[in-house]
Amino acid sequence: MSNERADLLIRAEAIHTLVPGQPPQRALAVRGDRIVAVSPDRNGLDAWATGDTVVIDRPDAVVLPSFDDTHTHLMIAANSAHDVPVHTARDIPELLELIRERAQQTPPGQWIRTTANWQEINLPERRFPTARELDSATDKHPVLLMRGGHNIVVNSAALELAGITAETPVPAGGHIGRDADGALNGWLQDNAIPLIARLLPQATLEQRIDGFRAATQDYAAKGIGAVRDAMVPVADLPVLRAALEADALRVRVRVMVSALGFGTVEAVDDMLDRMEEWRYLPGPRLGVWGVKFGLDGGIEAGATREPYACDHAFHGYLTWEPEVLVEAMDRVIRRGWRIGTHAYGDRAIEKLLDVYAELQARHPALPAGWLVMEHGGLADAGLRARAVAMGIPVTIQQPLQHDVARIQDTYWGPERVDRLFPARGWIDAGALVTGGSDYPVGAYGAMRSVWGMVTRETVTGVRGPEHAITAAEAIALHTTNAVALLGESDSRGLLAPGRLADLTLWELDPATAPADRLRDLEPTHTVIGGRLVHGEP
Repeated sequence: MSNERADLLIRAEAIHTLVPGQPPQRALAVRGDRIVAVSPDRNGLDAWATGDTVVIDRPDAVVLPSFDDTHTHLMIAANSAHDVPVHTARDIPELLELIRERAQQTPPGQWIRTTANWQEINLPERRFPTARELDSATDKHPVLLMRGGHNIVVNSAALELAGITAETPVPAGGHIGRDADGALNGWLQDNAIPLIARLLPQATLEQRIDGFRAATQDYAAKGIGAVRDAMVPVADLPVLRAALEADALRVRVRVMVSALGFGTVEAVDDMLDRMEEWRYLPGPRLGVWGVKFGLDGGIEAGATREPYACDHAFHGYLTWEPEVLVEAMDRVIRRGWRIGTHAYGDRAIEKLLDVYAELQARHPALPAGWLVMEHGGLADAGLRARAVAMGIPVTIQQPLQHDVARIQDTYWGPERVDRLFPARGWIDAGALVTGGSDYPVGAYGAMRSVWGMVTRETVTGVRGPEHAITAAEAIALHTTNAVALLGESDSRGLLAPGRLADLTLWELDPATAPADRLRDLEPTHTVIGGRLVHGEP
């Protein structure tokens, strides 16, 4: 037949289509951005090849759909592409030396910013550097030392620029760190971060586009074909569109516009007005999924029912008054957007389900999956059952637990840390649960996440092994479950004719490989929309 031609032909040992009941195939043909045929015979589609067909012939390879990271921070990865790589430092002196070296190359008065994917508790000092220590690296530049998405440390020059003094009121839902003598130590958390962030100069558009090119290429190299960015300021949407137009997005991007740091309905209304022009974006590479709220703090301030192990008077904090949050979210729903909400501690999860229940009562025709729980970290059986009964999907991030287990032990105690991200319990309860990294707190990577879910390994050893799941289940969390969460099951997630050609090739079968081989396993090839974005033919 004249239409039997392929732009890309793959031959492999096994092609796991994830189509229910279908055995592994051995050949797959792509035309344009779609799969057009599969065959159980390695040579069964050879007639589709022409002189222009790209052929990937890997007799020992295993093919899977590309993986989705359903909760990550691509914007941070892209913005950090040119920052001081403090995540490579082995201790505080080495971290300070990296900043000192950058200061020697930076004109006085210009900001110096660092990468965020590191944990102070994993350094031998097991603490943040102080403002005074950052001053020793440079007192001629304002310095912003990032750590994850909930904490920063700045030097004295930055505090002075921001007008932050010992008398500065602490914003609700935030923290301004002080030494024992009451002096500022440079640490700011959650809703206090905007006091500094508002002062940061913007990189040039070209620099930011280059950052997206580098970051998305690295996601693709680790098997990730689509990301759901959980913290995109509405003002940055034009940058993403410019990156798309410059062909700098190597993976699909689904945006959660950030309402983090907000506390009023009026602020949300203003954001929604600015989102309106972004309701429809061209093509399947970039889209706005919905709005991201935060209900509690992160690993140091998640809202818990029981007091913290390190401070029996502290239960974390909520960043919204629940009654106000209901009204703000109601505005979002009425404007036709979906909602994902950060809820980490069990008290926050309980409050979030209360809020979502009120919204469901107000909007009984709300589509399934319109309200999502992000993290659901400390969710016991009762909370899981309630969420499932309400039809609330949850995104979990095992790489986060891997990296923060030691510091989380300090705040919550080992018993609660063992119970974090109970994947087995969510699946057995019947939840729609998906996987992600929460980069920069956790490391992104398809098999890094699968390995963590299978082994429950962390920096402090195996934690909560009863919550482990199989490799096949972990793969589903990043493929078929992920596209269901995104509302894209009709176009992605399976390797079948008519679906988008988003796939990965592996030298081992992740579903059957020894667990210790999964942690650092990366694909030999990643194909997104029929385009080879990682690997050579």
